[in-house]
Amino acid sequence: MIINWFPGHMAKARRLIEDNLKVIDVVIELVDARIPLSSTNPMIAKLIGQKPSIVVLNKSDLADPECLKEWMAWYKQQGRLVIAMDSKGGKGVKQLTALAQQLAKPKLDHWKARGLKTRSVRTMILGIPNVGKSTLINKLSHRNVAKTADKPGETKGKQWVRIGNQLDLLDTPGVLWPKLEDQVSAYRLAATGAISDTVFDMETVMTQLITELSRWYPQALMTRYKLTELSDDPLVTIDMIGHKRGCIVAGGVVDLEKTYKLILKEFREGKIGPISLDRVAEMTEGAI
Repeated sequence: MIINWFPGHMAKARRLIEDNLKVIDVVIELVDARIPLSSTNPMIAKLIGQKPSIVVLNKSDLADPECLKEWMAWYKQQGRLVIAMDSKGGKGVKQLTALAQQLAKPKLDHWKARGLKTRSVRTMILGIPNVGKSTLINKLSHRNVAKTADKPGETKGKQWVRIGNQLDLLDTPGVLWPKLEDQVSAYRLAATGAISDTVFDMETVMTQLITELSRWYPQALMTRYKLTELSDDPLVTIDMIGHKRGCIVAGGVVDLEKTYKLILKEFREGKIGPISLDRVAEMTEGAI
């Protein structure tokens, strides 16, 4: 199965980013803390070049705490400025504002030394779809100025948002790369909601998800669905979950489509537990 999703508005978004970067002081790059590598668009690094930037591991409340620590350390080893954040709950928001001002200070001081008028720090928020950009903007501005949704592709154009007297934020649509060569990353993007549910095969994605949950989080999976054991066959495990949750059609057969959607929804909402799919060890093993 090849998952490949690049709606037309994303190509326009790339051009929009390129056109506006010259007036930006600091770039804020959001990634999903559960899949930091899979949710990093390699296009973004090329676009921002040497411009000051901050990596935000968003939805950190949904990620495995130990894996999150490892990813924080890994980014720092790469020389990146990184923070963990829960934009919905507000954790890390004040730290982000302070870091953006810190990074922009040399440029603004240079302006001031030349006798130019002091202005706000201009930041651009970049990231793939559904990593929480609009939620973060609303939290920073203390009002609903950006449309939020639990599905990708909701932000279609750009908008500037004033944050007090210190920050101006440029929101941009989420950008995925044109071809998702790595299908492991593609499945993880689908599982976390970065790719529209209408463009991938649900059975394939759910089989992969249950395989990884059974490997890394067996107890959490059994506890959530009141199972005494897990099968080596992910489809059997899914069938057991369907029976436990009453996803049954005529003849006592499990409604697989309903079961897939149930598990996927609970995984995305963190009800199975704090879970990470990307792991730092994969960087050296070459799995991604």
